Amino acid sequence: MTNPNPQSGSPDKEPASEAQAAQNALGNTERAEVATEPDRSVAKPGPEPEPKPSLGRLFLDNLWAANTFTVTLLSLVLAIVVGAVLMIISDPDVLSTYSYITSRPSDAINSSWTLVSEAYANLFKGSIFDPEAFSGWLDGANGWQAVLAPISETLTYAAPLVFTGLSVALAFRGGLFNIGAQGQATIGVIMAALAGFLLPLPPGLHLLVAVLAGALGGAIWGFIPGILKARAGAHEVINTIMLNYVATYFLTWLIVQNGVQDPNRTDAISKAVDNSAQLPRLLGDNLRVHAGILLAVLATWAVAWLLNRSTLGFELRAVGANPDAARTAGISVTRTYILIMVFAGILAGLGGSNMVLGSTASALTPLVVAQIGFDGILVALLGRVKPWGVLLAALLFGALQAGGNRMQSYSGISLELVTVLQALIVIFIAAPALVKAIFQLRAARAARLQTSLAKGW
Repeated sequence: MTNPNPQSGSPDKEPASEAQAAQNALGNTERAEVATEPDRSVAKPGPEPEPKPSLGRLFLDNLWAANTFTVTLLSLVLAIVVGAVLMIISDPDVLSTYSYITSRPSDAINSSWTLVSEAYANLFKGSIFDPEAFSGWLDGANGWQAVLAPISETLTYAAPLVFTGLSVALAFRGGLFNIGAQGQATIGVIMAALAGFLLPLPPGLHLLVAVLAGALGGAIWGFIPGILKARAGAHEVINTIMLNYVATYFLTWLIVQNGVQDPNRTDAISKAVDNSAQLPRLLGDNLRVHAGILLAVLATWAVAWLLNRSTLGFELRAVGANPDAARTAGISVTRTYILIMVFAGILAGLGGSNMVLGSTASALTPLVVAQIGFDGILVALLGRVKPWGVLLAALLFGALQAGGNRMQSYSGISLELVTVLQALIVIFIAAPALVKAIFQLRAARAARLQTSLAKGW
């Protein structure tokens, strides 16, 4: 007998169908409720974008960050503080007041403050500006030359340091460490002096020939380690150090030779350079600053242009960054090494010629070059091996040297302390992690302001 309702199926399946129908109905109801419910995710407002910080805020954020400008400034502060401590320790009268500091602390504080403040005041007066000289000029007690005398001395000492600093910096940018700026400057001063008192030339031409002779002497002394490095792979540090000794002893031997030594003197001194070969003084005969400082600024601009604008400068920087990659790119590393040391020698030779053609000396002596080659290494490091940074560093070292002379005369502070200050400045700048730890500096941000503050350093 057939089932009259074929759609009904077996009785066992009917409850399941009813349950399934109920479940489907419930699901449709829930979906309808969800569809009618408003979309809270769309309506919910998102986080507001942070406002762009102002220029003043960026300046404050970067002011106490470990950028180049802040580290350099704080390094100067640390060097001044440590120098003050050394002044107090080296003065027996001030140091004796600390033996009874618990009973009368004011004696130790007052004596220390008097010593340090007077010393640094004389350092400032001897290198930048002397208020007493300015007041005397207004009152008619002295002329304007006394007002400009500190700046004149600073520029006089800074001029040769610019050249030797640029010499070290240029070689460093090319991947070479030129320790031989002292020897190159020594040969430069020899050639400039010989041209200055042996060649009878008219004014103007005589000066030009003497300056070029100094540059040629430095170029020859730079070419030797350059060709040895390029052809034989000899390390430039060893070669330049040895050539420093050769140049020094050659100068000592040459001074006492006939035709070079001053016939009216029995000590080791040469004939004086003719007036026609002397660099002209910029502010009159009473002030020592001469045209060498103008040549130093011109050399700084030329080196900056060479490094940043010329094809040779690009090759030089490429070789300094990675010689193997530069060689693969088709750059002659051998040629570049030779040119680097020749240009470095030219700059150092110009620095040496400033010592005898300017107002520092007018004749050859065993100490005519002083330490401008070795000081040039410090200047280059302080200037971050950037041309304009080297110029500023040379001005700072010139100011320390000029002010140190007055500090020694008026305050009784040893001139060697100025050398200690120079060394401390370089030490702190060369160790930025130490400065950052002492002053708890934040990490420098890659911000536009920070980049602009550090530009050129």
